[in-house]
Amino acid sequence: MDFNSANLIVKYSHKISELAKIEQADRISPELYERFDVKRGLRDKNGRGVLCGLTEISEVTSWHTVDGVKTPIPGILCYRGYNIKDLVANCVRENRFGFEETVYLLLFGSLPNTKELKSFSEMLAEFMVLPRNFVRDVIMKNPSSDIMNMLARCVLNLYSYDPDPDNIMISNVLRQSLQLIAQFPMLAAYSFRAYKYYDVSDASLIIHKPLAEYSMAQNLLHILRKDNSFTDLEAKVLDICLTLHADHGGGNNSTFTTHVVTSSGTDTYSSTVASLGSLKGPKHGGANIKVKQMFDNIKENLRDCREETVRDYVNKILSKKAFDRSGLVYGMGHAVYTISDPRAEVLKLYAGKLAAEKGREDEFELYNTVAKVASELIQEQRNTDKPVNPNVDFYSGFVYSMLNIPDALYTPLFAAARIAGWSAHRIEELVNGNKIIRPAYHCVQERRDYVPLQDRK
Repeated sequence: MDFNSANLIVKYSHKISELAKIEQADRISPELYERFDVKRGLRDKNGRGVLCGLTEISEVTSWHTVDGVKTPIPGILCYRGYNIKDLVANCVRENRFGFEETVYLLLFGSLPNTKELKSFSEMLAEFMVLPRNFVRDVIMKNPSSDIMNMLARCVLNLYSYDPDPDNIMISNVLRQSLQLIAQFPMLAAYSFRAYKYYDVSDASLIIHKPLAEYSMAQNLLHILRKDNSFTDLEAKVLDICLTLHADHGGGNNSTFTTHVVTSSGTDTYSSTVASLGSLKGPKHGGANIKVKQMFDNIKENLRDCREETVRDYVNKILSKKAFDRSGLVYGMGHAVYTISDPRAEVLKLYAGKLAAEKGREDEFELYNTVAKVASELIQEQRNTDKPVNPNVDFYSGFVYSMLNIPDALYTPLFAAARIAGWSAHRIEELVNGNKIIRPAYHCVQERRDYVPLQDRK
């Protein structure tokens, strides 16, 4: 921040604070929402999302309806009709990486054969290389501690390097999407390295180039680590994280943003930045950081890890007497899934394997204990038998910490995976959507007569 900007902030901060008090003018009575049957958050009273589109890309299921009766079932997530658990399990069984295959599936609607996957992976590897001098001219010039904002800035700058940025023909959008999918990990990792170099007085600036023979997950660890070293299990677990986060239906906040902004006819870079802004929010992509911070707080305050001790402290969190006093146990529950989040189930399995390799089994057991007691306490508090179980964020932060990934990169890693889903949904919107998305807002402000300036009090 320059000197003049700082002076202006000091000069007008008090006046702005006074003006902020007029927020009452924008407060709308909850009764009016009831009267006009407004689906706040585009959800009905039972929490079901308002149907406002169709997609073939991914399906999020937590209920079966038989003869008009809804029955909760263990959560199911499908990419293009394939169960996410099957996608992960088969890649693990075949001892290979799965994110590139997932990207192909989301974009093109079918699983690639061996030749197609090899060719596609090679193309992504070539697209990883950033434009000439981009790191120097964009990333190094004005680094920021907020890597999500840096990602957005980098994406907008990539518009200037594109010879055909505004062309929204499908072939051109696909080319742009593939480049962004390949470059997101580089943008995030290099932005973090640049920030640390300027922020830490004795830090060294290390910029590793991606290797064409590596998968996306391998390249991420290769670029982030000073010595380039990582175990096969580390890379495979990170690959699973990317696969699980690649998409989650058309209605999640950032993907719906993709559909809305794409429907206006704007360019790929603007659409992507809008979705990044959505994902940055703590109610969406920033949740795994809150889980890690909560567990740091729990570990600092527990005298032992017996279930009774953990239960007492989790109860304090729920009673707004501990941690951030929000009354929330972060990572528990989901807007759609009831009995279970399939992503959390998969990630829990591999978090356990990684914890064994890292000698952090006790910490992994603490996570499981918190999940158990939090589920029971939340049900007691709400006086309901509706299950409350861990979502994917509950374990992803723990996995990232075991991989020595800095907190600042948790949400950018989410973005590096979800850009695959955003790209698929953008193309789907361009192919099928012929109208700009424009829902209605009903104005409840009464009409008023204009008052001349000299007559106002």
